[in-house]
Amino acid sequence: GDYGASRGNRKHMGLDIVCSDGDTVYAPFDVKLNGKAAPYIKNNAINDGINLSGEGLCFKLFYVKPDRYSGTLKKGQKIGSLLPMQSVYPGITSHVHVQMCDKSDPTK
Repeated sequence: GDYGASRGNRKHMGLDIVCSDGDTVYAPFDVKLNGKAAPYIKNNAINDGINLSGEGLCFKLFYVKPDRYSGTLKKGQKIGSLLPMQSVYPGITSHVHVQMCDKSDPTK
């Protein structure tokens, strides 16, 4: 799940943070919730996520079902829960995908 890793004919444009299906996802710092961010064109059980901004950053979290899509959260407050990745990709390492809005390296 490293940024820039090969995904066949494309590159991985985010960073994957390992967690388990159903785990709670928390705000890493004070954030503004800026609406839905869907990773896929076709719908499936994990096609959800959220656009966020804070600390001068704009980023997306994929495979997360947010409790809501607008408003603000303080550091440590619950954003939502990891969706059931195993139901779509059995055997995958379940994870939250973090992607910068401009697709730059989120590890920085």
